[in-house]
Amino acid sequence: MSAYDPVVKDGTAFVLFAYDVGLGIALDAAEKSVRSMTERAPIRHQRRAPKYFDFEPTPLRVTQVSTPHALGAFVATPAVETVLYDFGAVCVTYQIPLSGPFSGLRKLSEDLYDNEVLLADSRRLVEELLGGIKTAVTRPLISGFYEDYVIFQVREFAEPDGARRLLAESPAMLAQILRADTDLRSEQEVQDALACQISYGAEDLTLVDWVSALVFDKAADDTRAVLEFGQVQLLELRHLDTQLDASLDRCYEALSRRAQKRWGFPAAGGGELREIGELQVESAVLFEGINNALKLLGDQYLARLYEQLAKRHHLGSWDESIRRKLRTLESIYAKMEAAQSTARLEFLEWIVIILIALELFVPFLVKSR
Repeated sequence: MSAYDPVVKDGTAFVLFAYDVGLGIALDAAEKSVRSMTERAPIRHQRRAPKYFDFEPTPLRVTQVSTPHALGAFVATPAVETVLYDFGAVCVTYQIPLSGPFSGLRKLSEDLYDNEVLLADSRRLVEELLGGIKTAVTRPLISGFYEDYVIFQVREFAEPDGARRLLAESPAMLAQILRADTDLRSEQEVQDALACQISYGAEDLTLVDWVSALVFDKAADDTRAVLEFGQVQLLELRHLDTQLDASLDRCYEALSRRAQKRWGFPAAGGGELREIGELQVESAVLFEGINNALKLLGDQYLARLYEQLAKRHHLGSWDESIRRKLRTLESIYAKMEAAQSTARLEFLEWIVIILIALELFVPFLVKSR
């Protein structure tokens, strides 16, 4: 029996590329720099939710223009949406209109996986934008790595109840689209790819995986906003984890140098101690900024969606890894500070001993003359 393959009447593939561009972005200053092309981007709620559920602060949305890139039978629109977050992240989103047989998304998904053309173009757009808002960015520097993700949103099928029938009759096709792998047929892999499902009503359905997500819903701006933020958060956690690794390496080097210079001047390690303290504070502030940017206390559906995304990307493990490294950095700082304080005390004790010795021997030297 052939797999169920409905026709997509209306849909869009949203292709995301997330970058870290600096320590932080002053969104108000950035908005003034590109006022003609910006819009503040709160979550547009399609479901009942309290007003206090939103981003804090609200990200800045910028519309840029690019080449209409062809991807097989599909073509991306020239308008590209770029969202800026205050903790130094930028997310570039391409939109590809969808129509035709649902099975056509399998080839599109494979074409979008690690797509070098869109990757290079997205970086060019980020560089172009950064050139215009550089004064609003603290320590501007585009990260060497990125996070990409695809959200396939199907708003309408040619026949009713297409999403539920796909899930029941064509699970392998859904898994192949989610994993960008047309050869995926293992029942175990298919079940794993479809494990994270969430619905709000009888007609909508969202499937979340680590490569992409499938959203069957007519209005899903809020769902896409949370999925987008999940990619940005993953990027920033990876970036921060890498920075902490480098910071710990520098700390170990500093400790080794101090061990070799046992009798150095006590104030000599002040610069290293100050640098470690700054790294510790910056990392902690960035970590809190990432985790507090999205308030998840009000909307139960979006909170559950975020939990599914966090499960797929192992955000909890990244969190714990960073917390452990922050604690290690704090411990090293405390030990170095204690060692420096002890060295100062020893230095002062030697000065006191020398002064007492001089006080005792100077009178004898004077009498001998």
